[in-house]
Amino acid sequence: MAKFELKLPKMGESVAEATITNWLKEVGDTIEEDEAVLEIATDKVDSEVPSEVDGVLVEKLFGPDDVVQVGQTIAIIETEGEVENTSETTSTSEETTETSANVAAVEETVNQAKATASNEDYKDSDRFYSPLVKNIAKEENISFEELESVKGTGKDGRVTKDDILAYVKNRGEQQAKPATQSPASAPQKAATKTAATPFSVNGEDEIIEMSRMGKMISHHMVNSVQTSAHVQSFIEVDVTKIWNWRNKVKNEFAKREGEKLTFTPIFMEAVAKAIKDFPLINISVDGDKIIKRKNINLGMAAALPDGNLIVPVIKNADQLNLVGLAKKVNDLATRARAGKLKPDDTQGGTYTVTNVGTFGSIMGTPIINQPQVGILALGAIRKVPAVIETPDGDFIGIRYKMFLSHSYDHRVINGALGGQFVQRVAQYLESFDVNQTV
Repeated sequence: MAKFELKLPKMGESVAEATITNWLKEVGDTIEEDEAVLEIATDKVDSEVPSEVDGVLVEKLFGPDDVVQVGQTIAIIETEGEVENTSETTSTSEETTETSANVAAVEETVNQAKATASNEDYKDSDRFYSPLVKNIAKEENISFEELESVKGTGKDGRVTKDDILAYVKNRGEQQAKPATQSPASAPQKAATKTAATPFSVNGEDEIIEMSRMGKMISHHMVNSVQTSAHVQSFIEVDVTKIWNWRNKVKNEFAKREGEKLTFTPIFMEAVAKAIKDFPLINISVDGDKIIKRKNINLGMAAALPDGNLIVPVIKNADQLNLVGLAKKVNDLATRARAGKLKPDDTQGGTYTVTNVGTFGSIMGTPIINQPQVGILALGAIRKVPAVIETPDGDFIGIRYKMFLSHSYDHRVINGALGGQFVQRVAQYLESFDVNQTV
């Protein structure tokens, strides 16, 4: 008998630790390779840790709510025979998959597998495939495109060993179903993981346990208020040009790109431009030192169906054109609502934008997302009467207007810089080029 150390795998750039939320297996349970052993959570994203070997769980080194570092051993699995421990932080690399338990069977057919398709290493997929699933696919000469079409029943639509074996068994009899699934079709196991049942103390009032995410958000918000000296600047913006331009091009854009054109990418583009003009907005504070960030990574606050908030990040937003921003915004928003964000999707933000207008608010005073030093709230777009200045005099007209609310850390950003930044965002929006094509 041999003992295999199950370690916390690397989950994305800058993700150094995770919290154990639930053990799916108990000591003494038999575990199959690729079977989920426990559930973990990073700052805001939940995930599963699968086993890389067949065996029996003999020891759990941590309990629920314990924080574990990437690469740290979390459980011991007893296996038959000698097993090379491959649960390193780079376990998703091609070199690691070559040392999995199925390597002997794969070696017999690897040459034949390579001949079936040039991209069978599955390196360019946005989906996660375990080493076992990859090996079975290669052994059965399943091409990259074919594997992408296999329906997954694991967490976030992940293809499990049973999924790929079932597909192989029924191969040729029916086409594989789409890999994506709606929240309604997700596994029942995930649906049953709900918050604690409310209970009444006196027959009238209820005590409701806060969710794990709710507790973390509460902690972060209190910490931010205690850390940063919050100051706000407000400015009203005329977005009539943008309103009319979007109405003119949105149908053509959706038909050509297969994407909705919302106002969010337009606002994100203006914010990214303004940050390039005022780079001292794109900083963080470390004690008595200021860290000036090279990349402009815009956080996009998104409301979840359960009422909580998550902030996926658009990396290098200043390097994307309007089409690229629209696609990225839609992708992150869709995956956020479906609970399919990866840990790295919420890491590395340098400035955050939140749309309080979604719920009808005309302005807001948002709390800074630490360790950033600023956050911009977008108010609701309203049709209002306004004074319009012309060479022939002033007159009253109907315009589309909104408020921008800029919260910033007064420890490092004074009123002049905070006000000039939000003013520059407004100037970019009001000077929007209505003749541009997208």
